[in-house]
Amino acid sequence: MADLLSLALLKAPGEWGADIAAGSTQRLGTPMGFGGPSAGYMATREAFKRNMPGRIIGVSVDRLGNKALRMSLQMREQHIKREKATSNICTASALMASMVGFYCVYNGPEGLKRAATTAHEAAAAAARALEALDYKLAAKAFFDTIEVEAEAAVIQSLALERGINFFYPTENSVRIAFDEVTTPEEVETVVGIFAEARGRKAKGAKESAPRIPAQLLRTSAYLTEPVFNTYRCESDLMRYIKRLELRDISLANSMISLGSCTMKLNAAALMQPLSLAGFLDMHPFAPADQAEGYMQLIAELEKDLAAITGFAAASLQPNSGAAGEYTGLMVIRAYHQSRGQGYRNIVLIPASAHGTNPASAAMAGMKIVTVACDDKGNIDVEDLKAKAREHSSELAGTMITYPSTHGVFESRIREIVDAVHDAGGQVYMDGANMNAQVGLTNPGYIGADVCHLNLHKTFAMPHGGGGPGVGPICVAEHLRPFLPSHALAATGGDEGITAVASAPWGSASLLPITYGYIKMLGEEGLRRSTEMAIVNANYMSSALKHEYRTYYSGETGRVGHEMILDLTHFKHDYDIDCGDIAHRLMDYGFHAPTLSFPVHETLMVEPTESEPKAEMDRFIETLIRIKRECEAAAGQPDNVVRNAPHTAAELCGEWTHPYTREEAAFPLDWIRQAKFFPYVTKIDNGYGDRNLCCRNCEEKF
Repeated sequence: MADLLSLALLKAPGEWGADIAAGSTQRLGTPMGFGGPSAGYMATREAFKRNMPGRIIGVSVDRLGNKALRMSLQMREQHIKREKATSNICTASALMASMVGFYCVYNGPEGLKRAATTAHEAAAAAARALEALDYKLAAKAFFDTIEVEAEAAVIQSLALERGINFFYPTENSVRIAFDEVTTPEEVETVVGIFAEARGRKAKGAKESAPRIPAQLLRTSAYLTEPVFNTYRCESDLMRYIKRLELRDISLANSMISLGSCTMKLNAAALMQPLSLAGFLDMHPFAPADQAEGYMQLIAELEKDLAAITGFAAASLQPNSGAAGEYTGLMVIRAYHQSRGQGYRNIVLIPASAHGTNPASAAMAGMKIVTVACDDKGNIDVEDLKAKAREHSSELAGTMITYPSTHGVFESRIREIVDAVHDAGGQVYMDGANMNAQVGLTNPGYIGADVCHLNLHKTFAMPHGGGGPGVGPICVAEHLRPFLPSHALAATGGDEGITAVASAPWGSASLLPITYGYIKMLGEEGLRRSTEMAIVNANYMSSALKHEYRTYYSGETGRVGHEMILDLTHFKHDYDIDCGDIAHRLMDYGFHAPTLSFPVHETLMVEPTESEPKAEMDRFIETLIRIKRECEAAAGQPDNVVRNAPHTAAELCGEWTHPYTREEAAFPLDWIRQAKFFPYVTKIDNGYGDRNLCCRNCEEKF
């Protein structure tokens, strides 16, 4: 484990033989936020790069031979490998990683070294002054943290009088951390506290010799790429960030209809708490009486989420949907163990499930038995009942999604729940599709025992390009005792599983967003949001039915809050696949829907309740126009769909295609109002996987 800031002074782990380095990036420009969010990091030697979990951005080339960035290797890994996936992580804390990246871009190597030196010198000066007061230090060599032998109760009383928090590992030790914004006056105050405890007069905390052994000092260069040595003016940095932002299609451009992702509006009013110091500048282990506002918010939010899901209690600790899945399964495991049935380790998972379900089950030490789906997309109830009976002596539970991943409300859901309970198992409900449940039904009413929620989906937190997310779990009364605990804070159940996050309440600074969403909408508003999400999906499905068949629908002929559009015949009829259509949507200014999941060669569309009819109509018109283009392109390999997207550079250069520039860039008149030009064209994914390269900053992108 390595503190990134320390590595501006300390020899890099790879230089002294480490194979893997991991840790947090929080201190590189990210607020504490009572525990998060912040991005973690993991680095490894070249030999292990293809075993890395999570998401790696690599370099490939596009159709025109230009360098292009893309997700490499692990893209959609869980959907493909399921329980054999490297991890259950389906996204990454991309927004927080970007913040850290910009911090490093702005400060550069010299700025990071200056910050590290300031922190170390403050610690060294305090250490010297404390030693002069005859205090004994736990270590002579350190970076920014010292541990002092002292009577903790006395020091704590004096420190609180001065508005300072230390960490007290034992009754006779005090740990003090310094950072890059510590001032000499603050060091003097710290020393004064210890002097008063001894009844002595403090001596000035003077500069001290470094406390890092020479053999551990870093001599190698770092952050040598041009991007880390260019932007030192805030105006210049602002424009650099804006240039990058303009390369992305976001909700500020158009609707993002990613099925199963619920890309709804992140209302401006809900974002305001993110700029309030009272929420951001709070340490996760601050004394409880200093965090009463946070604790009230957390208690109310846990109560609200439990009520919405029909359960007895909630834990906000898991930091993502995948972490919520893992946590829920570990709670189920602990429940079985408490009853002397720890041998129950088989989980029934439908073939249609999101790929993180089997991956999370594998991480929780479970054995996965796959349940078939019928030709209408529903769980094959007879197959599930048969497998529940077959494995009843070892059945831990099942993982189900409702509405199903196929976008359908399954009418036999209570039969499924009862069959698992009758076989001794617990029912875990994946909350990915809660946007179709809130206010209309809930997992507790349906009969589930535990569910996770994606606050970054149903409850209006931003997705942040993949994170941060919050994936709390809600549980029935009999599972309450097993909610995750924490070694340093009172949270969770009396028999709680070990912590699933480093902070007791996970990414706490994001919680005001969901708190505000629930309080401002209220019961009626939440229900109305769900109703409109379902109405919008059915409107789009109905409007497109003569052009694109909806692959699955329920017994009433309707869908839930999302639908799967059938493109399985496009390759045969037009030699165009759904990936080509996803790329062509960029030329129209739209982000593609979810591609080839859960059915190959389909698009899963989820409009959410946030979109007005006019925006949905533009998307409908776009899909119909693209189908006309496919029909016209049949038998022509050089066509406007297969070549999509078209960049501004290509449109301004030599043109050899049989279609016009206007057909490529402005196929519909309204596109001219706010044209989005992709920065690169179609990327060669195979090239990027075969030639994995993650060093790109030396190139201009």
